[in-house]
Amino acid sequence: MAVMVVTGASSGIGRAVAEMALADGWQVACIARREDRLREVALLGDGIALPCDVRSEAAVEAAFTAVMERFGRIDVLFNNAGIFPRGALIDDVSLAEWQEVVDVNLTGMFLCARAAFVRMRAQTPQGGRIINNGSIAGQVPRPMSLAYSVTKHAINGMTKQMALDGRGLNIATGQVDIGNARTDLAAQMEKGVPQADGSVRPEPMMDVREAARAVMHMASLPPGANVLQMTVMATEMPFVGRG
Repeated sequence: MAVMVVTGASSGIGRAVAEMALADGWQVACIARREDRLREVALLGDGIALPCDVRSEAAVEAAFTAVMERFGRIDVLFNNAGIFPRGALIDDVSLAEWQEVVDVNLTGMFLCARAAFVRMRAQTPQGGRIINNGSIAGQVPRPMSLAYSVTKHAINGMTKQMALDGRGLNIATGQVDIGNARTDLAAQMEKGVPQADGSVRPEPMMDVREAARAVMHMASLPPGANVLQMTVMATEMPFVGRG
């Protein structure tokens, strides 16, 4: 039975992926800060709830050690935990706000990827798959989203570097860029969000389960195949040509 680790599994896209993986028969380690919500997900199948702040090196290492103790290996990491800060121009972004986004969206993803990589490298059979949750903001930014956009651009580089470094170790790394999936975090988009032309307009959304299906497709590929980067988005969202 295959083992998947999902970070940010207590809500949104992470929860949708964890629930779908459990329904498909995966063993799933659910990682996030909210233990009560994690337990709701883990109880849907052969899952384990591991409360963890991905900003903490010690907490991440303890969580991944617990995964190995419970399941014996890690086949897939969906590296998903992230935050979206308030909208602001650069001169209205405090150092504390900037650092919080970098700590979660970049350093947290690095810590989780590193924890998975070292275990995939050492386990028998060797290898596994890491799927980083990037963002369409890593391709084309939204107005007033500096810290988020910068961290997601950085994930583009992380994914490519890990895909390169995983060669010869049977570790495939890919990235999914998701646009306008309907979650609590993205609910505001249906009410109206700033556009590049200065207007504020509602944007089309898609069911979050479509994003989860895209991740599950990547997760289910055979070892010899990899999706390096996939964009899945609401069909009519203003992304192509944004700017």
